[in-house]
Amino acid sequence: MICSMTGYAVKTRDLERGTLQLELKSVNSRYLDFHFRVAEDLRSMELPLRELLASRLSRGKVECRLSFNAAVARGEQLTLNDELLAALRGLADQVRTAMPEAAPLSVNEVLRWPGMFGDQEIDFAALGPVVLALAREALDDFTATRAREGEKLAAMIVDRVNAMRAIVRDVAPRIPEAQAVFTDKLRQRLQEALGNASDDRILQEVAVFATRIDVAEELSRLTAHLDEVERVLKAGGASGKRLDFLMQELNREANTLASKSAITEVSQAAMELKLLIEQMREQIQNLE
Repeated sequence: MICSMTGYAVKTRDLERGTLQLELKSVNSRYLDFHFRVAEDLRSMELPLRELLASRLSRGKVECRLSFNAAVARGEQLTLNDELLAALRGLADQVRTAMPEAAPLSVNEVLRWPGMFGDQEIDFAALGPVVLALAREALDDFTATRAREGEKLAAMIVDRVNAMRAIVRDVAPRIPEAQAVFTDKLRQRLQEALGNASDDRILQEVAVFATRIDVAEELSRLTAHLDEVERVLKAGGASGKRLDFLMQELNREANTLASKSAITEVSQAAMELKLLIEQMREQIQNLE
Protein backbone atom coordinates (compact mmCIF):
# COMPACT_ATOMS: atom_id res chain seq x y z
CA MET A 1 0.00 0.00 0.00
CA ILE A 2 0.98 3.64 -0.49
CA CYS A 3 1.56 5.45 2.82
CA SER A 4 1.67 9.10 3.76
CA MET A 5 4.52 10.38 5.91
CA THR A 6 2.01 12.17 8.14
CA GLY A 7 0.55 10.12 10.96
CA TYR A 8 -0.44 10.09 14.62
CA ALA A 9 -1.23 7.50 17.29
CA VAL A 10 -1.26 7.33 21.07
CA LYS A 11 -1.66 4.34 23.39
CA THR A 12 -1.88 4.09 27.18
CA ARG A 13 -1.59 1.16 29.54
CA ASP A 14 -2.78 1.27 33.16
CA LEU A 15 -0.37 -0.54 35.47
CA GLU A 16 -0.37 -1.20 39.20
CA ARG A 17 1.88 1.77 39.94
CA GLY A 18 0.72 4.22 37.28
CA THR A 19 -0.04 4.81 33.61
CA LEU A 20 2.32 4.20 30.74
CA GLN A 21 1.76 6.34 27.62
CA LEU A 22 3.41 6.15 24.20
CA GLU A 23 2.70 8.75 21.51
CA LEU A 24 3.84 8.69 17.86
CA LYS A 25 3.53 11.46 15.31
CA SER A 26 5.33 12.21 12.06
CA VAL A 27 5.67 14.81 9.32
CA ASN A 28 7.44 14.92 5.97
CA SER A 29 11.18 14.38 5.65
CA ARG A 30 13.55 13.31 2.91
CA TYR A 31 14.89 10.57 5.18
CA LEU A 32 13.86 8.56 8.23
CA ASP A 33 14.56 10.85 11.18
CA PHE A 34 13.72 9.93 14.79
CA HIS A 35 13.28 12.27 17.72
CA PHE A 36 12.68 10.65 21.13
CA ARG A 37 11.23 12.25 24.24
CA VAL A 38 11.54 9.49 26.81
CA ALA A 39 11.14 9.73 30.57
CA GLU A 40 14.53 9.47 32.27
CA ASP A 41 13.57 6.30 34.14
CA LEU A 42 12.72 4.65 30.80
CA ARG A 43 15.74 5.90 28.86
CA SER A 44 17.00 2.34 28.34
CA MET A 45 14.01 1.71 26.06
CA GLU A 46 15.08 4.23 23.45
CA LEU A 47 17.25 1.82 21.44
CA PRO A 48 14.66 -1.02 21.33
CA LEU A 49 12.00 1.51 20.33
CA ARG A 50 14.24 2.90 17.59
CA GLU A 51 14.84 -0.60 16.20
CA LEU A 52 11.12 -1.41 16.28
CA LEU A 53 10.12 1.78 14.48
CA ALA A 54 12.88 1.44 11.88
CA SER A 55 11.63 -2.05 11.03
CA ARG A 56 8.24 -0.66 9.96
CA LEU A 57 8.96 2.85 8.64
CA SER A 58 11.01 4.08 5.68
CA ARG A 59 10.71 7.89 5.60
CA GLY A 60 9.44 10.75 7.72
CA LYS A 61 10.41 12.82 10.73
CA VAL A 62 9.03 10.69 13.56
CA GLU A 63 8.60 11.88 17.15
CA CYS A 64 8.17 9.27 19.88
CA ARG A 65 7.09 10.28 23.40
CA LEU A 66 7.20 7.76 26.21
CA SER A 67 6.09 8.72 29.70
CA PHE A 68 5.02 7.12 32.97
CA ASN A 69 2.64 8.86 35.36
CA ALA A 70 2.88 7.33 38.81
CA ALA A 71 -0.36 6.83 40.72
CA VAL A 72 -1.20 6.24 44.34
CA ALA A 73 -3.54 3.37 45.14
CA ARG A 74 -6.66 4.21 47.15
CA GLY A 75 -5.95 4.04 50.86
CA GLU A 76 -2.20 3.77 50.29
CA GLN A 77 -0.04 5.75 52.72
CA LEU A 78 2.92 7.52 51.12
CA THR A 79 6.16 7.60 53.08
CA LEU A 80 9.05 9.92 52.28
CA ASN A 81 12.59 8.58 52.10
CA ASP A 82 14.06 10.44 55.10
CA GLU A 83 17.66 9.58 54.21
CA LEU A 84 17.29 10.88 50.67
CA LEU A 85 15.47 13.98 51.89
CA ALA A 86 18.31 14.75 54.36
CA ALA A 87 20.90 14.19 51.64
CA LEU A 88 19.08 16.60 49.32
CA ARG A 89 18.89 19.20 52.07
CA GLY A 90 22.64 18.91 52.69
CA LEU A 91 23.44 19.16 49.00
CA ALA A 92 21.13 22.16 48.61
CA ASP A 93 22.92 23.94 51.48
CA GLN A 94 26.30 23.28 49.83
CA VAL A 95 25.04 24.65 46.50
CA ARG A 96 23.64 27.83 48.09
CA THR A 97 26.94 28.37 49.93
CA ALA A 98 28.88 28.15 46.68
CA MET A 99 26.21 29.84 44.56
CA PRO A 100 24.00 32.14 46.68
CA GLU A 101 21.97 33.14 43.61
CA ALA A 102 20.88 29.53 42.91
CA ALA A 103 17.15 28.93 43.22
CA PRO A 104 16.10 26.38 45.89
CA LEU A 105 14.41 23.12 44.99
CA SER A 106 10.61 23.38 44.85
CA VAL A 107 8.34 20.99 46.75
CA ASN A 108 7.23 19.52 43.44
CA GLU A 109 10.83 18.87 42.40
CA VAL A 110 11.59 17.19 45.72
CA LEU A 111 8.52 14.96 45.56
CA ARG A 112 9.34 13.91 41.99
CA TRP A 113 12.92 13.06 42.86
CA PRO A 114 13.64 9.40 41.97
CA GLY A 115 13.38 7.19 45.07
CA MET A 116 11.79 9.88 47.26
CA PHE A 117 8.98 7.53 48.30
CA GLY A 118 11.29 4.73 49.30
CA ASP A 119 9.47 1.43 49.09
CA GLN A 120 7.11 2.92 46.51
CA GLU A 121 9.95 2.88 43.97
CA ILE A 122 9.02 1.26 40.65
CA ASP A 123 11.13 -1.35 38.87
CA PHE A 124 11.31 0.37 35.46
CA ALA A 125 13.70 -2.25 34.10
CA ALA A 126 10.89 -4.80 34.34
CA LEU A 127 8.63 -2.60 32.20
CA GLY A 128 10.61 -3.32 29.01
CA PRO A 129 8.27 -6.00 27.58
CA VAL A 130 5.23 -3.91 28.48
CA VAL A 131 6.68 -0.85 26.73
CA LEU A 132 7.44 -2.82 23.57
CA ALA A 133 3.98 -4.37 23.51
CA LEU A 134 2.45 -0.92 23.89
CA ALA A 135 4.73 0.41 21.14
CA ARG A 136 3.60 -2.34 18.73
CA GLU A 137 -0.04 -1.43 19.36
CA ALA A 138 0.70 2.26 18.79
CA LEU A 139 2.72 1.46 15.68
CA ASP A 140 -0.16 -0.56 14.22
CA ASP A 141 -2.50 2.41 14.65
CA PHE A 142 0.19 4.79 13.43
CA THR A 143 0.86 2.90 10.19
CA ALA A 144 -2.89 2.50 9.65
CA THR A 145 -3.40 6.30 9.75
CA ARG A 146 -0.50 6.77 7.33
CA ALA A 147 -1.98 4.15 5.01
CA ARG A 148 -5.43 5.76 5.03
CA GLU A 149 -4.02 9.15 4.14
CA GLY A 150 -1.72 7.56 1.57
CA GLU A 151 -4.74 5.95 -0.10
CA LYS A 152 -6.42 9.35 -0.40
CA LEU A 153 -3.27 10.94 -1.82
CA ALA A 154 -2.87 8.11 -4.33
CA ALA A 155 -6.48 8.62 -5.49
CA MET A 156 -5.82 12.33 -6.00
CA ILE A 157 -2.71 11.53 -8.04
CA VAL A 158 -4.62 9.04 -10.21
CA ASP A 159 -7.24 11.72 -10.89
CA ARG A 160 -4.49 14.03 -12.18
CA VAL A 161 -3.00 11.22 -14.26
CA ASN A 162 -6.39 10.63 -15.89
CA ALA A 163 -6.76 14.34 -16.56
CA MET A 164 -3.33 14.41 -18.24
CA ARG A 165 -4.23 11.40 -20.37
CA ALA A 166 -7.42 13.17 -21.46
CA ILE A 167 -5.42 16.24 -22.52
CA VAL A 168 -3.00 14.11 -24.55
CA ARG A 169 -5.87 12.16 -26.17
CA ASP A 170 -7.65 15.39 -27.02
CA VAL A 171 -4.72 17.27 -28.51
CA ALA A 172 -2.84 14.47 -30.30
CA PRO A 173 -5.31 13.95 -33.20
CA ARG A 174 -5.49 17.67 -33.92
CA ILE A 175 -1.74 18.24 -34.08
CA PRO A 176 -1.03 16.91 -37.65
CA GLU A 177 -3.74 19.02 -39.27
CA ALA A 178 -2.80 22.11 -37.26
CA GLN A 179 0.87 21.66 -38.10
CA ALA A 180 0.03 21.19 -41.79
CA VAL A 181 -1.85 24.49 -41.81
CA PHE A 182 1.04 26.18 -40.03
CA THR A 183 3.67 24.82 -42.44
CA ASP A 184 1.57 25.96 -45.44
CA LYS A 185 1.51 29.48 -44.03
CA LEU A 186 5.26 29.22 -43.38
CA ARG A 187 5.87 28.13 -46.98
CA GLN A 188 3.95 31.10 -48.31
CA ARG A 189 5.90 33.51 -46.09
CA LEU A 190 9.21 32.01 -47.17
CA GLN A 191 8.25 32.35 -50.82
CA GLU A 192 7.39 35.98 -50.24
CA ALA A 193 10.58 36.62 -48.27
CA LEU A 194 13.06 34.65 -50.40
CA GLY A 195 11.61 35.65 -53.72
CA ASN A 196 13.64 33.85 -56.38
CA ALA A 197 14.72 30.97 -54.16
CA SER A 198 14.08 27.54 -55.62
CA ASP A 199 11.14 25.43 -54.47
CA ASP A 200 13.60 22.79 -53.20
CA ARG A 201 15.24 25.35 -50.92
CA ILE A 202 11.88 26.43 -49.52
CA LEU A 203 10.71 22.83 -49.08
CA GLN A 204 13.95 22.00 -47.30
CA GLU A 205 13.51 24.88 -44.84
CA VAL A 206 9.89 23.93 -44.23
CA ALA A 207 10.85 20.28 -43.63
CA VAL A 208 13.53 21.26 -41.12
CA PHE A 209 11.11 23.48 -39.22
CA ALA A 210 8.39 20.81 -39.31
CA THR A 211 10.82 18.39 -37.69
CA ARG A 212 11.58 20.91 -34.98
CA ILE A 213 7.93 21.37 -34.06
CA ASP A 214 7.03 17.68 -34.20
CA VAL A 215 5.85 16.73 -30.69
CA ALA A 216 4.82 13.12 -31.30
CA GLU A 217 7.84 11.82 -29.38
CA GLU A 218 7.11 14.04 -26.37
CA LEU A 219 3.49 12.91 -26.26
CA SER A 220 4.60 9.29 -26.46
CA ARG A 221 7.04 9.73 -23.57
CA LEU A 222 4.42 11.55 -21.53
CA THR A 223 2.10 8.56 -21.91
CA ALA A 224 4.90 6.15 -20.96
CA HIS A 225 5.69 8.14 -17.80
CA LEU A 226 2.02 8.25 -16.84
CA ASP A 227 1.88 4.46 -17.25
CA GLU A 228 4.85 4.18 -14.89
CA VAL A 229 3.21 6.46 -12.29
CA GLU A 230 0.17 4.21 -12.21
CA ARG A 231 2.35 1.09 -12.03
CA VAL A 232 4.29 2.48 -9.05
CA LEU A 233 1.08 3.44 -7.25
CA LYS A 234 -0.34 -0.05 -7.74
CA ALA A 235 2.91 -1.69 -6.57
CA GLY A 236 2.75 0.31 -3.32
CA GLY A 237 5.48 0.43 -0.69
CA ALA A 238 7.89 3.30 -0.11
CA SER A 239 7.53 4.92 -3.52
CA GLY A 240 7.67 8.66 -2.80
CA LYS A 241 11.19 9.15 -4.17
CA ARG A 242 10.44 7.16 -7.33
CA LEU A 243 7.27 9.15 -7.97
CA ASP A 244 9.11 12.42 -7.36
CA PHE A 245 11.64 11.42 -10.04
CA LEU A 246 8.79 10.66 -12.45
CA MET A 247 7.37 14.13 -11.81
CA GLN A 248 10.71 15.58 -12.92
CA GLU A 249 10.55 13.52 -16.12
CA LEU A 250 6.96 14.54 -16.81
CA ASN A 251 7.82 18.17 -16.23
CA ARG A 252 10.77 17.89 -18.60
CA GLU A 253 8.52 16.53 -21.37
CA ALA A 254 5.91 19.24 -20.74
CA ASN A 255 8.59 21.93 -20.95
CA THR A 256 9.90 20.48 -24.22
CA LEU A 257 6.35 20.34 -25.52
CA ALA A 258 5.91 24.03 -24.73
CA SER A 259 9.25 25.01 -26.28
CA LYS A 260 8.50 23.13 -29.53
CA SER A 261 4.95 24.41 -29.75
CA ALA A 262 4.12 26.33 -32.91
CA ILE A 263 0.35 26.10 -32.55
CA THR A 264 -2.06 27.28 -29.89
CA GLU A 265 -3.43 23.82 -29.16
CA VAL A 266 -0.04 22.47 -28.08
CA SER A 267 0.84 25.59 -26.04
CA GLN A 268 -2.41 25.38 -24.10
CA ALA A 269 -2.02 21.63 -23.55
CA ALA A 270 1.53 22.13 -22.24
CA MET A 271 0.33 24.74 -19.73
CA GLU A 272 -2.47 22.49 -18.46
CA LEU A 273 -0.09 19.53 -18.19
CA LYS A 274 2.44 21.53 -16.15
CA LEU A 275 -0.29 22.65 -13.77
CA LEU A 276 -1.42 19.06 -13.19
CA ILE A 277 2.18 17.88 -12.73
CA GLU A 278 2.76 20.52 -10.07
CA GLN A 279 -0.42 19.46 -8.27
CA MET A 280 0.80 15.85 -8.27
CA ARG A 281 4.25 16.88 -7.06
CA GLU A 282 2.73 18.65 -4.05
CA GLN A 283 0.86 15.48 -3.06
CA ILE A 284 3.85 13.22 -3.69
CA GLN A 285 5.94 15.24 -1.23
CA ASN A 286 3.71 13.72 1.48
CA LEU A 287 4.25 10.09 0.44
CA GLU A 288 6.64 7.73 2.20
